[in-house]
Amino acid sequence: MIRKSTASWQGSGRNGKGTLTTQSGVLSNTTFGYSSRFADGPGTNPEELLAAAHAGCFTMAVAFGLQLAGFTADRLETEAEVALEPDGEHYMVAHSILTLRAQVPGITNSRFQDIAHEAERNCPISRALNTKVGLAAILEPQPQKASVPV
Repeated sequence: MIRKSTASWQGSGRNGKGTLTTQSGVLSNTTFGYSSRFADGPGTNPEELLAAAHAGCFTMAVAFGLQLAGFTADRLETEAEVALEPDGEHYMVAHSILTLRAQVPGITNSRFQDIAHEAERNCPISRALNTKVGLAAILEPQPQKASVPV
């Protein structure tokens, strides 16, 4: 499987502007630049896209892990926090911290933690990152069903 994206840039690093386009068309000339990367300017940035990719990859890995163990989640929601930090004269992605909140009927917290940590170690994006990957996996209680008066 091969997926492609294109980045185009015009101008200097600080004052230039770029666009990102993905093969699927989900991103089509989506803007990015210095202000969207290092400030709160409009557009996206590589770290935000990496966080989205990591969250999506990991969440799918958990869903498949649950399926193999005989469980189906009512809800899996993952936040990925990617940190861009100075590294001498350059920058580096210092970490990607995943926070998973899940509702999975019938699973024990111990089994849930095993599946989540296996997914954290082995989803393709976790494996591609040469950085610290962390995980907080929170199994939330199932919502109580309202009783119907007889």
